[in-house]
Amino acid sequence: MDEVLKLLKNYKKIFLVGCNLCATTCKTGGEAQLVNLETELKKNGKVIMGKVVLDPACNYLEVNRLCRNNKESIDSADVILSYACGGGAQALSEIINRKMVFSGNDTLFQGEISKMTLKEAEFVQKCSLCGECMLAETGGICPATRCPKGLLNGPCGGIKNGKCEVNSEMDCVWIDIYNRMKDLGLLENIKKVRKPKDYSKSKKPQKHTIK
Repeated sequence: MDEVLKLLKNYKKIFLVGCNLCATTCKTGGEAQLVNLETELKKNGKVIMGKVVLDPACNYLEVNRLCRNNKESIDSADVILSYACGGGAQALSEIINRKMVFSGNDTLFQGEISKMTLKEAEFVQKCSLCGECMLAETGGICPATRCPKGLLNGPCGGIKNGKCEVNSEMDCVWIDIYNRMKDLGLLENIKKVRKPKDYSKSKKPQKHTIK
């Protein structure tokens, strides 16, 4: 909240935007969080011109709908405060280009939901979206992402008791790959020497059209 208030130091009238997907699941930008945020901002002298939870915030069609349905409130606001991910904040910024859009979240990574209960959700980063997938060669486990060093041809020399040198509380992903391929009867496959990835396939930024 301290960081947000610094961002909003020179602005009084705020329009809040959340996201009904990732940010709601992460409890960083759903309806409940926006209600609490509105209360805190009002305590600090801010005026909330409106608040909307998009489904999702990174969908340009949703952002356009937001603009149509809330034009007066958005026009009256000094700034838009997004509690979606960085992608959602940028979608808002591109469509509502007449207003400054601030992000209230620091997005860490795109992750898989590994655990979901009524009390908590756990996200794990397992894919780096590299555009050159090798899961068929490693038993469905990505060493490029799950090895802190990104090693593609087996473990480093720092492995100790099956644990990662970089993070001693984490199993070495190459041990996991070995065991998986052994169970599948495909152990010979991991003897293949893999060339460095073609990182031109994951160059930034990217744009794809699906027809």
